[in-house]
Amino acid sequence: MNSLTSGPAAALWVGLHILLLLVLSVRVVRLRRRHKVALGDGGHPDLAQAIRAFGNATEYAPIGLIGLVLLAQLGALPLAIHLGGLLLFVGRLVHAIGLSNSGGASLPRAVGMLVSWIAFVFIAAVLLIYAIV
Repeated sequence: MNSLTSGPAAALWVGLHILLLLVLSVRVVRLRRRHKVALGDGGHPDLAQAIRAFGNATEYAPIGLIGLVLLAQLGALPLAIHLGGLLLFVGRLVHAIGLSNSGGASLPRAVGMLVSWIAFVFIAAVLLIYAIV
């Protein structure tokens, strides 16, 4: 395989993550306008949750996406990139939904984090295999 066949796989997952971040960002902006809050959460729990859902996605997604792009550059099988991308996207989406609906512990938040961590382990393992072999 080469990066010409792996690139579109990585592009799909990077593009979907960008759209997820855009949706989460728009949600923050709408709530800021509704509550007339320019900075911080103004003590509004729904805004605090939206800010954290966006913040958490921006904290976790980039490193996974960097891993996917590196795999594409290394010419990894598109299937490996799709599996890593799917796990990362599902994990981030489920976590964002869980955090957006509850400020406390919830099953979607826990499942989202677990799936995100599984994605990280998978992407890291494939990167390490390419580095060693």
